[in-house]
Amino acid sequence: MFGLLIRWVMCTLIFLAYSALSPAQTFPVKPVRLVVGFAAGGVADTSARAVADRLGARLGQQVMVENRPGASGNISAEMVAKSDADGHTLLLGFDGSMVINPHIFSKLNFDVLRDFAPVTKLGDATLVVVAHPSVPANNIQELIAYSKAHPNKLSFGSSGTGGTPHLAGELLKQRYGLDWTHIPYKGGGQAIIDVIAGQVPLVYTAVASSQQHIKAGKIKAIGVSGVKRSVSLPEVPTFAESGLPGFVVDSWTGIFAPVKTPRAIIERLQRELAAVLAEPAVKERYAVLGIEPVGNTPEQFSQQMRDDFSRWEKVVKAAGVKAE
Repeated sequence: MFGLLIRWVMCTLIFLAYSALSPAQTFPVKPVRLVVGFAAGGVADTSARAVADRLGARLGQQVMVENRPGASGNISAEMVAKSDADGHTLLLGFDGSMVINPHIFSKLNFDVLRDFAPVTKLGDATLVVVAHPSVPANNIQELIAYSKAHPNKLSFGSSGTGGTPHLAGELLKQRYGLDWTHIPYKGGGQAIIDVIAGQVPLVYTAVASSQQHIKAGKIKAIGVSGVKRSVSLPEVPTFAESGLPGFVVDSWTGIFAPVKTPRAIIERLQRELAAVLAEPAVKERYAVLGIEPVGNTPEQFSQQMRDDFSRWEKVVKAAGVKAE
């Protein structure tokens, strides 16, 4: 009887000691799922896989990338929003799904501002305006001047209606009074093929999908709309450098958790991800993808998300964009 009492006391003490640990100290207790709303092989999926193994090594548990494509990322976002808020299910979100979709889809079964806790921005994917060599402009100021001198002459392609490149083009049109016609494609690859062939004069796209053709001289880069020049295309000036101050549009990817995830877990994930993003091998992989690693704080990421949410709401309304 005395032996049973001793064992009961010991078990109770162990339980109490374990319970006293903070969530971050006990997390993770099982493999972590990183849900991606797009098929394997794309930039979003590759950016997730570039950090998953290294994050798992730092957490002491496997981080498994799980592809749940469909509805422009809405299916995966809804799934994570309704998951247990314990840090074991995370979302790889990008600006299109998190701050644009709410404005172009008539109904979503989640609220991006209320149902998610931003963890950190993984990186910014630089966008670039490229042109067929026959277009008589070599920078964004020359392109704007040519457009105004030749009304209704230019059109621009993008990876699809409601994507960040499309809305970046709409913002450029609205801000500088351009009359470009948008031509949506089902992916940036086909848009690039058509601008090379001269079927469409301009494409607003990601550096990752166009850099090899720019370097080969098949198309020319008019300018990048990032805050700084792309590491992959260091010779191409930013819009700001070419005389469009304040015009900055990148496409970002980041990590989100369900909103009630304990703060200690959010902070632990942010610290580990920031460390992973600083690793040379990860930075090199992101450079190939045309992504500049970030790893900012949850507060910084949350603020950008809200700012972008407000900005794209205005652009969508002015352009009358609806999901196809």
